[in-house]
Amino acid sequence: MEYFLKSIDWWMILFCAFCFVALVQILYYLLLFRRVAYYQPPAREKTQTHPVSIIICARDEANALTRNLPGVLVQTYTSTHEVIVVNHNSQDETRFLLEEFRKTFKSLHIVNLSQEAKGIPGKKYPLSIGIKEAKHEVILLTDADCVPASEFWVQKMQEAYGEGIEIILGYGAYNKRPGLLNKLIRFETFHSALQYFSFALAGMPYMGVGRNLSYKKGLFFANKGFSALNHVPGGDDDLFINKVATKHNTAIVLDHEAHTLSEPKKTFGNWLRQKNRHFTTAKFYKPAHKFLLGLYSFSHFLFYPLLVVSAIMFSWQISLGIYALRCIIQAIIWYKAMVKLNEKDLFAWWWLMDIWMFIYYCIFAPALWKKPKKNWA
Repeated sequence: MEYFLKSIDWWMILFCAFCFVALVQILYYLLLFRRVAYYQPPAREKTQTHPVSIIICARDEANALTRNLPGVLVQTYTSTHEVIVVNHNSQDETRFLLEEFRKTFKSLHIVNLSQEAKGIPGKKYPLSIGIKEAKHEVILLTDADCVPASEFWVQKMQEAYGEGIEIILGYGAYNKRPGLLNKLIRFETFHSALQYFSFALAGMPYMGVGRNLSYKKGLFFANKGFSALNHVPGGDDDLFINKVATKHNTAIVLDHEAHTLSEPKKTFGNWLRQKNRHFTTAKFYKPAHKFLLGLYSFSHFLFYPLLVVSAIMFSWQISLGIYALRCIIQAIIWYKAMVKLNEKDLFAWWWLMDIWMFIYYCIFAPALWKKPKKNWA
């Protein structure tokens, strides 16, 4: 046995592992992520204007609503629409602020909740109430700390509804600010969107983001709302979509005018807590989604360590050649996808961001096994 172990060429095995990991990465880019990079929205013979109910849940969000709610209320949209703000037990000036807004904007509908729902952590309860109060079949969701990127947000999002479509996935971007943290936050947001948009285009939708998401009211109640998710603090957006989305009922919107914009976290610690909270829901995804996402992340995580080992201990020429091939494919697809999602300024940093992902996985991977904290948002 000892002789057998000594006779194994471990460096060759590690090099083969590097080749396999690189192949997996390249296949993800060529088979999946190119779908976003080269995406063209389906041609439409005529525009459509469905009645829309916009729903925002707020808890102690007076400052955010002051900045962002006007952008929702002044949307250019010719059809019937309403803006529902569910004020969930706020202790700040939210209630009085909303009353002032209602004096000017008659489309604003305020729902004041003064109690918690026992056994239902997170914002699933106020969101459910908002959907129940909605007058229209098309529900469009965003957050109090988000503002539409244009006055045509509602128009662009609802246009994607066609025959059989019940879910529209939009892009929730972050404002561009100076500093490295801003670039890391925006790149991680882009990288996540690249995955969930690509999977949706491949017929495997697995999540959406509550900052910019639309679905039919009938779909919500046909699936008993969030009843299957009430034990999970989060999941009102990604887990609900993971449960009800199919290749036939889901569409995406990448139009820059259909984005929403949020103010990113100012400190690494706050961002760390936010991302840890989001990652705790991934364990509840469908097995196929967990496998495919895990395979991509694990191959991405192993790529650089195996590259270094292969270059030093096997052949640096071959190893760097494989690295160069993967980089060329990755750079082309990332650039085109960044243009699609209005994140082109990040491309100058793409190679550093790719290396950063190794550190990112080390930091956030433990969140997959943590028990979710029962925070409201």
